[in-house]
Amino acid sequence: MILGDGDVSLGACSLGFYPSPYFHNGYIHIEARSMTASVNISDGVCINNNAVIIAEREKISIEKNTLIGNDFTVYDSNFHNLDPNLRISGTAKTAAVVIGENVFIGSRVTILKGVKIGNNSIIASGAVVTSSIPDNCIAGGIPAKVIRQILE
Repeated sequence: MILGDGDVSLGACSLGFYPSPYFHNGYIHIEARSMTASVNISDGVCINNNAVIIAEREKISIEKNTLIGNDFTVYDSNFHNLDPNLRISGTAKTAAVVIGENVFIGSRVTILKGVKIGNNSIIASGAVVTSSIPDNCIAGGIPAKVIRQILE
């Protein structure tokens, strides 16, 4: 499902995968909510089943040859202000998200606003990525931290 007033650009990518779980009872939700929002999914990207990608006001970019497991979520926003007195005011913070080239993201990973994941990195299943991950790293946990470098 592709929604919103912004721009969604899909390269030669794969959305959904049979026979992985949720192929028949899940879906992939891609939304660029406002005119300033955009989602770019490049060539060679493979996103497994049950994914949610929402750009509120910024750009979410998934670069070439990235592989993403099922139950993936990525957001460019908190969607609501963290101050309880302003929570329904519509003033939530947003920041662009970039997932680099040749990244492997495991199942049930959440990536939050302002994160850049470096080229060739691996994000372990179940991670919540709240800050940027350098190139050529394995990261995991809640919040995700670099576990080690990938050595050539």
